[in-house]
Amino acid sequence: MKLLKLIPDNTNIRFLKWQWPFFISNIALMLASVVLLFTHGLNLGVDFVGGQMIRVTFERSATAPVQQLENAVGKLGYGEPVVQTFGKPNEISLRMKLPEGTEAQPQLADAMARKITESIKQSFPDARIDGVDSVSGKVSGELFKTGMIALGLAMIGISIYIWVRFEWQFGVGALFALLQDILLTVGMFSWTQMEFDLNIVAALLTLLGYSLNDKIVVYDRIRENLKKHRRMPMAELLDLSVNETLSRTVVTSLSMLITLLALLLLGPDVIFGFTAAITLGIFIGTYSSIFMSAPILIWLGVKSDSFVTTESAIDRQERLAREQGSPQV
Repeated sequence: MKLLKLIPDNTNIRFLKWQWPFFISNIALMLASVVLLFTHGLNLGVDFVGGQMIRVTFERSATAPVQQLENAVGKLGYGEPVVQTFGKPNEISLRMKLPEGTEAQPQLADAMARKITESIKQSFPDARIDGVDSVSGKVSGELFKTGMIALGLAMIGISIYIWVRFEWQFGVGALFALLQDILLTVGMFSWTQMEFDLNIVAALLTLLGYSLNDKIVVYDRIRENLKKHRRMPMAELLDLSVNETLSRTVVTSLSMLITLLALLLLGPDVIFGFTAAITLGIFIGTYSSIFMSAPILIWLGVKSDSFVTTESAIDRQERLAREQGSPQV
């Protein structure tokens, strides 16, 4: 039986032919993401702005009435709650943002917690309050700062790794492509105003790992072809390398996207933002691996003979002497 191949073996797409239109559109999208971040900002979750977390168990119910609970708490005027089930189906955690002015008046947080717990007990007689935890705005700000530092250090570490493994041009190319992947994904959250919390930071770090793996495969093939085809024009060599890895890139990304789309459409609301971030990120990461990571090498001055060791005059004399051999006695 013949195996099904999404990408034929003899594929020869000239990706470098469209390098400038794609580059210009990428820069425009990245600038648009930056503008959105400065104008709209991010809808930061409780993890980053502080809030209350209330744990509740519904003792006489097999499952927690999540929708009814959201409606009851939402009417109190503190905003929309984030309700998650954990442990058993009848156990939930409810998270709310702290009211404005809590830093100056801590009693506002206690008043909000009392009002919410009283409302839950009145609306659901079988509800048992298992605990009330408060995250201050200061701690949340430190979490946001730490999360952003983690993203930055991960990208720098990845670039250094590629620099050491390949050459500095490959490290710069990977850093630019990864920056595009992260910036466009974060821009989507700014545009849609979906909640941005620690789960999204975890999704971005996951995306960095996946995107790095994809780009290393392409760069490794480019390095191999630089040794094999030293006289081939650089644009043709890059097109050849991308085409040779295209089947692996497309099949891997498509397999993940099928699973992620199922989670996006059928999965619970709790992981919707996490799934959306990885779904969009993988699409963008695959796009950047094909259309951006290779052309950057040309813009950075990489040529077919860039990494060929130059033979000095002394080395040439020694080589010629070895080839000619010693005179017979």
